[in-house]
Amino acid sequence: MRIDEALVGVSRLFLDTAPVIYQVERIPHFMDVIDPIFDRLDRDITSVISPVTLAECLGAAIRLNLVTLEQTYLNLLDRKDVIFVETTLAIARETARIRFKYNFLQLADALQVATALQSGCEAFLTNNAQLKQVKELRMLVVKEMQV
Repeated sequence: MRIDEALVGVSRLFLDTAPVIYQVERIPHFMDVIDPIFDRLDRDITSVISPVTLAECLGAAIRLNLVTLEQTYLNLLDRKDVIFVETTLAIARETARIRFKYNFLQLADALQVATALQSGCEAFLTNNAQLKQVKELRMLVVKEMQV
């Protein structure tokens, strides 16, 4: 699917961990797709993240004591134009419902999906093609998108 088509009608986009890593660490294989999406986030789409996205992104930087990389992630994700959705009782309940409905999901993935749903996202940016089985959200899989 083309990026422009995928983002039609999207005003809030949930960012799963992998696309954020691709952007920050400039993974060459994905930049053709990631750069135009992140350009749109700076202009007309609000990005939404959860504690899972932030924690997973920071994990390797902290483990390897890469302070500059850790700060780069924080500079991208800890901004006023990025909505950080804390886990609430409603999100926890939605996580349980999603995990039950899609029993193949790991807890972290179900929590990500529930957070996106509860925060009004129209689409979910990921590179996990398995998540396309979730029907409540438009799943945008990076490796399946084209410019």
